[in-house]
Amino acid sequence: MSNDIIKVSRNTKNAPISNVSSQTVAFSHYNNISAQLPLDPKTGQIIVGGVKDQAAQCLTNIKAIVESIDHVMDDVVKITVFLKNISDVDAVDEVYTSFFQDYLPTRTTVAVAALPMSDALVQIEALISNGEGTAPQAPCALVKVARNTDNAPKGLHTQTVAFSHYNNLASQLPVDPKTGEMVTGGIKEQAAQCLNNIKAILESIDHVMDDVVKTTIFLTDIADAEAVNEVCAKFFPSYVPARTIVNAAALPMGALVQVDTAVSHGDGTPPQLPEDTSLLVIEANNTENAPKAPYSHSVAFSHYNHVAGQLPLDPKTNEIVAGGIKAQTSQCLENIKAIVESVEHVIDDTVKINIQLTDIADLDAVNEVYSTFFKGALPARTVVGVSAIPMDALVQIDAVVSNCEGTPPE
Repeated sequence: MSNDIIKVSRNTKNAPISNVSSQTVAFSHYNNISAQLPLDPKTGQIIVGGVKDQAAQCLTNIKAIVESIDHVMDDVVKITVFLKNISDVDAVDEVYTSFFQDYLPTRTTVAVAALPMSDALVQIEALISNGEGTAPQAPCALVKVARNTDNAPKGLHTQTVAFSHYNNLASQLPVDPKTGEMVTGGIKEQAAQCLNNIKAILESIDHVMDDVVKTTIFLTDIADAEAVNEVCAKFFPSYVPARTIVNAAALPMGALVQVDTAVSHGDGTPPQLPEDTSLLVIEANNTENAPKAPYSHSVAFSHYNHVAGQLPLDPKTNEIVAGGIKAQTSQCLENIKAIVESVEHVIDDTVKINIQLTDIADLDAVNEVYSTFFKGALPARTVVGVSAIPMDALVQIDAVVSNCEGTPPE
């Protein structure tokens, strides 16, 4: 496999343009689309109306981006919906189904404390299949494979959508698939149910938990992180995927926890031949130049590296750095840079950045620091406000990074 695959960052005037992110960044067989606010691209202002109107505008912006790169909405493999009010989910669903009529992507829905631009009620991001690849890869009519099992909860989503060398799973709530109801018990029981649902989905497609490359864990109480980590250790006793813990203002069905996963798919999707690709290796990496954590700093599989959520910790002391939001943002990005460089990449190989802030008003200060780290084409980006971050940090950042050399045996 060529080791000079090119990252392609693009923007269209038919969707809102930002000076701190690219609308879409394609690398190899995926397009990473920045979270879209309900902005009119002509005015740059939040549209007038309620949550239905705003959800429609977010999805219209995504559709415009998708069509600008010669794709269609059915190429979406994953959607993440961020709401100001979890009770708006039914209204969003009414709009959502008008954009996906024949096929439903995998999906994550979470309420957060704040969104960029105070009048926004909803923000939506997307991950898109990219069968043509990026240069110098030859275009290939790869097939998207959407699957469900009766052994995991069903909803307004597909449980798993495989494309090329990744399976993208719908976020799992602590729901008993037999009853469709929340399991009884506290945070540990709920976390175990989420992970059991993930395990059931993976086993239904002949995969195992060790094929997970990244988990994002949404918690309504950040103090539950330690208990959830204990449960995760039982499901990942030896290899631990990259991980980000995000505080949710609320979750569907009043859940305490929801778990999102990205999963390796060594067998690929047709016309890729399983015998050619099934030996692809997951490469987990840690470096002494980033803060110690009970999970992998980065996990590479095929043409992507997934970097765990980085707190503003000094890697020498594992303590929060002194200073305000600018100092903390710089430390988060320095930690990501150290991780990326430890696997012989550069920070401009980043295709997607996710930022959580305890005060959304800090965003301008974050952007000042952020712009000093990227010299080339800007990554796609999602920013949300949260009520709390582990260790009382003001900011947390994770990243998805291109991996042009692939993982063995490529």
